[in-house]
Amino acid sequence: MTPTPAQVVSAPKVLLHDHLDGGLRPATVVELAAASGYDALPTTDAAELGRWFRENADAGSLPRYLSTFAHTVGVMQTREALVRVARECAEDLAADGVVYAEVRYAPELHLEGGLTLDEVVGAVQEGYRQGCHDRPIRVVTLLTAMRHAARSLEIAELAVRHRADGVVGFDIAGAEAGFPPSRHLAAFQHMQRANGHFTIHAGEAFGLPSIWEALQECHADRLGHGVRIVDDVHVDTDGTVTLGALAQYVRDCRIPLELCPSSNVQTGAAPSIAEHPIGLLRSLQFRVTVNTDNRLMSGVSLSSEMSALVDAFGYGWSDLRWLTINAMKSAFIPYDERLALIDGVIKPGYDALSPA
Repeated sequence: MTPTPAQVVSAPKVLLHDHLDGGLRPATVVELAAASGYDALPTTDAAELGRWFRENADAGSLPRYLSTFAHTVGVMQTREALVRVARECAEDLAADGVVYAEVRYAPELHLEGGLTLDEVVGAVQEGYRQGCHDRPIRVVTLLTAMRHAARSLEIAELAVRHRADGVVGFDIAGAEAGFPPSRHLAAFQHMQRANGHFTIHAGEAFGLPSIWEALQECHADRLGHGVRIVDDVHVDTDGTVTLGALAQYVRDCRIPLELCPSSNVQTGAAPSIAEHPIGLLRSLQFRVTVNTDNRLMSGVSLSSEMSALVDAFGYGWSDLRWLTINAMKSAFIPYDERLALIDGVIKPGYDALSPA
């Protein structure tokens, strides 16, 4: 059976790589801008604004893609705005059939209205609590530090401080070129000493050296994107595949790859969905996961990303189930909680959609 888009929406899904400031509803951006006096939006028509985000993110370069975030971050500077955006994020993910999500954001970008870092985290967590109430979804948080700034240790300390509040890990994000992950080694070491989890944006706009540093110098648990690991996978004309030493390490150690197909196409990391390395990496049994990255900028949902893979690679229910269990295995919550979701929610959900 080929999964239909409607069926994919009903399937229980797991999301590991989604940015809070990249998933706002266009109408919410317009309303928050009006409420806060933010006057830099290119349009106040919600439908036109949604198109603007998608078109301007579709630039073929990571820096151009990242420039669109000035508007979403610009309207997320008060407690009320952060609570609303987080609540709507949980609501939208639940409506898309997501049962577990790790959503990330950079607290240091939300201080212009006078909030402290701890108040930012408190507001976002309150929004998730409201959005998850009476819905079959769990949303937890990754705190991100900006790799071009110098607050990564402070944000890592913040992540550890709020671990009991639903913050399950740490991340660095932003333009890769010129800002290697090793610049933030103190932050990663703090997470390690606190027995915390962290992922690193690596192998998106920059290649194998970024991935190597993230793993071998910084000891990341997962790779945010990591799509450029395919540069170390060599396919001969006769179809023979040879893995380089780094690709072999990533596969052997089951390092999770947080792949984001549509976003990777927009930023130029892949030429198209049909040519995205996810097809090759999945066939080679890398620990592949499917993610949205930024639902507003890419105009996607996790269901639409999975449906695009169904169309491009002929994936069936067994593939989608495999990708989903990969993601749940790779989550930053305790093992028993991961197992409960796999055995109690994910496997029964896929069994119901694709009976033997």
